[in-house]
Amino acid sequence: MTFNKYIYRFCFLIAAVSVVIFTQSCEKDLPRFVAFEPYTYAGLDDDGGTWKQVHMSSVEQIIIDAPSDPSSDAYKNEIAAAKASIASMTADDEDAVKYWGNNPIIRWNEIARELAAKYNLIPPPNADGTYTLPDPANPGKFPYFPFAHPPYSSRAYAYMSVAQFDALIAAWHYKYKFGRPALHKTDGTVKQSLPTADLPSYPSDGAVVAAVSREILGALFPLEKEYLKIKSDEAKEALILSGLHVQSDIIAGDSLGRGVAKILLQRAAGDGMKFAQTPKPISDSIKNAAFVRFGWQWTNQESPVRPVGLTPLFGKVKTWSVTDLVAVRPPVPPAIGSAEFNKAADELKNIADNITTEQRKIANWWSDGFNTTTPPGHWNKLASDYLVKYKLNPLRSARTLAYMNMAVQDAGISCWDAKYYYHYPRPIEAIPGFKGILGTPNFPSYTSGHSTFSAAAAAVLAYIFPAEKSFVDAWALEAAESRIYGGIHYRFDSEAGLVQGTQVAEYTINKAKVDGAK
Repeated sequence: MTFNKYIYRFCFLIAAVSVVIFTQSCEKDLPRFVAFEPYTYAGLDDDGGTWKQVHMSSVEQIIIDAPSDPSSDAYKNEIAAAKASIASMTADDEDAVKYWGNNPIIRWNEIARELAAKYNLIPPPNADGTYTLPDPANPGKFPYFPFAHPPYSSRAYAYMSVAQFDALIAAWHYKYKFGRPALHKTDGTVKQSLPTADLPSYPSDGAVVAAVSREILGALFPLEKEYLKIKSDEAKEALILSGLHVQSDIIAGDSLGRGVAKILLQRAAGDGMKFAQTPKPISDSIKNAAFVRFGWQWTNQESPVRPVGLTPLFGKVKTWSVTDLVAVRPPVPPAIGSAEFNKAADELKNIADNITTEQRKIANWWSDGFNTTTPPGHWNKLASDYLVKYKLNPLRSARTLAYMNMAVQDAGISCWDAKYYYHYPRPIEAIPGFKGILGTPNFPSYTSGHSTFSAAAAAVLAYIFPAEKSFVDAWALEAAESRIYGGIHYRFDSEAGLVQGTQVAEYTINKAKVDGAK
């Protein structure tokens, strides 16, 4: 199959949305904060406890005790305590209740994005030109651990979202197994600050989400454990002050969330990420193997030059859905100096010489460099907006983000597999005298990470929100085009990445189709 034939099946998308790519884009000032008013859920998903979990072996893999009877003195005392807390609420308490709302999935995703941005700072060179990598065993020693680059961030979003989803499926199971009524049904005099739902209250889904998110993010961003504890405690207290839960609901949810997080972190410990950043001899062997195969090699253009590119073995990290990375690996890119290569190089030189204000704006907005939420963060913000727009309950919200982030991380793994298999030079290296408007990333060119991440995210969101398909497709295409405008990628990098990301997402979507959710 030739390269042109390979990308043909994505050309329909390019043709369909090219006319709206610039007019249909989201606002260019993308806030990380999701402003939303608490809302009435579009549905409760009463059967959610029967949905298939992603990683957990059973909805009762973590056991929680049955709650006390609503007629018991213990439960009545809990209600009295909740009423007393509500009666003494401060203005800050009221703000906290409104901030967390009745869908904590949105806030914890926001927190994850903020942490990704905070730690997305490349370790600088030492005074002698050498480099020291962040040390997970000593995260407080400079350079601080982690460096939340796109692969690391995509993994963080995925683990938190999958843990939330698996934990909430278990929570829904227990809610309907034990059947403790919503608090407004057992005592109508309890003041409610948020929209009510006839969802069994035990265990608290908000406490489940707070616990599992705190544990996952605390493991991945160890210097933030105290901050995460503060946010988790605030979230759980807001559940009482909102009039939605009593303390035993919170305790049970916390226990369940912690248990699920522990199981997901066991997976993380063995997924291969600890080996993604390789020593120089291994990196050199990867480079030499590519040169033997193809006659070219990528060489870092930084000064001083880093001895190893970014996470050369991220392509070996355990995937969530993709069963065969070779099956989604794109074909060999054009040979340097070939007609296809020269055409792409001429396009880059023409853009660099004649770049428009709009092209520059798009390149800069999508650059997602240091101290940003990374390209996966862009898509998490958009997905969070959709959770609000479609008024999804926490369980269905977690499902949306879990599948999207599974696809995005798998897309990143697939992309890095291709990057270091082909080891293709960046435009700044292969085109004499060329210079783009953005800094060149410290890893090979083919395929484009932005394109692969974005196509995967768009495909999953289009599956879940079919009415948004034209928009998310256009957004993915804009992300791909932005790297061409910036001089970071050749067109064939971006086009192959779009196809690659779409193929990867199909594996994830096939899982979603049989998970039992209607």
